[in-house]
Amino acid sequence: MNNLKGLTPASVWSYFENICQIPRPSKHEEKIIGFLMDFAREHNLPVKKDSIGNVLISKSASKGMENRRTLVLQSHLDMVCEKNSGTVHNFDTDPIKPYIDGEWVTAEGTTLGADCGIGIAAQLAILSSSDLKHGPVECLFTVDEETGLTGANALEPGFFSGEGLVNLDSEDEGELFIGCAGGIDTVATIHYEAITVPEGFFPVRIAVNGFLGGHSGDDINKNRGNAIKVLNRFLWQLTQNYEIYIADLNGGNLRNAIAREAFATILIPLPIKELITVDFNIFRSTIETEMLLNEPNIRLLLESTEQPQFVIDRLSQSRLINALYACPHGILAMSTRMPGLVETSTNLASVKFKAGNTIEITTSQRSDLESGKLDAAYMVESVFKMIDADVRHGEGYPGWVPNPSSELLNITRTSYIKLFETEPIVRSIHAGLECGLFLEKFPGLDMISFGPTLRGVHSPDEKINIQTVDKFWRLLLEVIAQY
Repeated sequence: MNNLKGLTPASVWSYFENICQIPRPSKHEEKIIGFLMDFAREHNLPVKKDSIGNVLISKSASKGMENRRTLVLQSHLDMVCEKNSGTVHNFDTDPIKPYIDGEWVTAEGTTLGADCGIGIAAQLAILSSSDLKHGPVECLFTVDEETGLTGANALEPGFFSGEGLVNLDSEDEGELFIGCAGGIDTVATIHYEAITVPEGFFPVRIAVNGFLGGHSGDDINKNRGNAIKVLNRFLWQLTQNYEIYIADLNGGNLRNAIAREAFATILIPLPIKELITVDFNIFRSTIETEMLLNEPNIRLLLESTEQPQFVIDRLSQSRLINALYACPHGILAMSTRMPGLVETSTNLASVKFKAGNTIEITTSQRSDLESGKLDAAYMVESVFKMIDADVRHGEGYPGWVPNPSSELLNITRTSYIKLFETEPIVRSIHAGLECGLFLEKFPGLDMISFGPTLRGVHSPDEKINIQTVDKFWRLLLEVIAQY
């Protein structure tokens, strides 16, 4: 492919397009790892890989810079694999298809993988260059950031030697990040009895889609709709007025993505089919009015479908619908330490009917405060314990406490002003970064995170602003020259 030819910086975009050809779902990064190992050997660069798959490629200082300290550049290898319902794509085998859309680069019907593919591309461009000024550089590539921070969590002390680290996983050009939220997952499992489909009921399928979705940390403050909450709201209203049966309810996908789509198959009494159709049309109009500005492309559809083999028992149905209605989603607290920053939030990420007559509900909680993170997780737990669901929490990951006195921050801020004659914004981010785990394993590590502008991350609407990639690249080069 040569869809991105002509974009600058040429080396970064060329490597990014190459990366798009390599499948790299979370927990299946073998192909991109192999690509990096071959790249290092091709360029005669020292490389090592640990037992979990993290890769470190080192490059000696340029001439005259040998006395500088070693700087680590870090990105993650995996990408969020989301596609539109009508898109045929196998993330295990098929390449991503990037293309230029005005001022942006996006992909055909899938996530683009600029999170964190553009960081990988920038590292490779630096490693392969012969004319840049820099001290010793170590490029760290971690695995499975998106579904568990597994690579960062398993990183062994001493894997890299640098005392400063630039994380390349941020999504707003002009903003320098010096802190991030910690997070934890809370998963509830409901057990149900499958019962025979009753006589005199008509099967319909309800689809709720077209939502923007997005990153459950970075986009949680944008008042976007959650498809699961919207669908369940209608189901709850139906159960207050009619006898209905649920055969399945599935929505959302990844724990760190706001649910864009949700679907349910239900059975309704045949004599009141028209009444329910009227109720649905009223509900659809209500939702479209409520979300007119924030969700302009939502679609709600009710249509006949094939007869299911079974439905769930009435008690489990009641428990499911009530718990989903009560389950919190969105911002729980704003920060008093950093005005305008979300402090604590929770995301109702997915509902899935599983084998063995079980329903699995996945949520994720984030907070700048460890106590706030746990409080949010326990709040969600309490909702599902009231319906006797099995609830478990993930191991979680720590936040990254800001250090306003950071030397690396001072270098980056000064470099930004020098290059662009404007003051960058310095802040913490509500999304989770691997930096908190790095700090646990490498106490005293000086860190900063910055990147180009990305939008629609973790959704098929993901796109990266072309102009900001050049600014990101120039800033990165200046930082490695000054460190």
